[in-house]
Amino acid sequence: MIEKIGIIGVGQMGTGIAQACILAGYDVFLHDASQEALQESLASLDRSLEKKVARNKLLIQDKEKAIARLKSVESLKEFQSCDLVLEAITENETAKKSLFKELIPHLSSQCLLASNTSSLSITALGHATDRPDKFMGMHFMNPVVVMPLVELVRGIETSTATFNAIGDVVKRLGKETAVSEDYPGFIINRILLPMINEAVYAIFEGVGTIEAIDKGMRLGTNQSMGPLELADLIGLDTCVSILEVLYKTRGDSKYKPCPLLVKYVEAGWLGRKTKQGFYDYKGEHPVPTYRRIHDLS
Repeated sequence: MIEKIGIIGVGQMGTGIAQACILAGYDVFLHDASQEALQESLASLDRSLEKKVARNKLLIQDKEKAIARLKSVESLKEFQSCDLVLEAITENETAKKSLFKELIPHLSSQCLLASNTSSLSITALGHATDRPDKFMGMHFMNPVVVMPLVELVRGIETSTATFNAIGDVVKRLGKETAVSEDYPGFIINRILLPMINEAVYAIFEGVGTIEAIDKGMRLGTNQSMGPLELADLIGLDTCVSILEVLYKTRGDSKYKPCPLLVKYVEAGWLGRKTKQGFYDYKGEHPVPTYRRIHDLS
């Protein structure tokens, strides 16, 4: 029975996953290599729960109970009592494997491991641990607290017991599952990222403005968010990382990141997390950025 969950990485995803878990009654141990990021994550999580209270979607006493179930930890040694540890760090295979190597000595032999990777091979990541049978992909959608889906991915050695146990966690979180084979990008990002990339090409080739592309996709295909808005939410660096994995493993040019997308990442314009991507978020309302670049020329 899983009752204690460790989460490593406190970006948008890790913080959202932690919130979902404490609201579902799990004890959560939250860790990040950066203490500053960890403190900001705790503050962000508290603000998010406070908004729920203000909107009468959460009782104040339930918020307090949820916060009491959350513990920030400075060392991986404090994961020794966890039943499940979920990795939610940067989308980089080398970094993830290095983390697992450091983490493994501190876990009980029965502890399950999961990765929130959005594109990398679960089999390869699991092979980097001492328990590939107890390892699988648990890909949450962003924003975690709103999106009802978790994509589940089994590696070649993932046991049925592990798959079922992780599935039970997802149910307790009140979310639905989509099961994918362990192929690059899985289901969601294999379909989503080429769409985002094509939207960037549409800007790059002058087919339409940022506003026209997002408005067209929102109203023309009944999506709640345009592809460029969504890219900013995901993080443009993450989009490039996923596309590069797809391009490298599939060898199809349709997955090659658009030069404009790469240029934004090179500039450090990563989307909402840096307050500038396809939109500038520093003012009261988001303002498209690509037009401003052309105005300067």
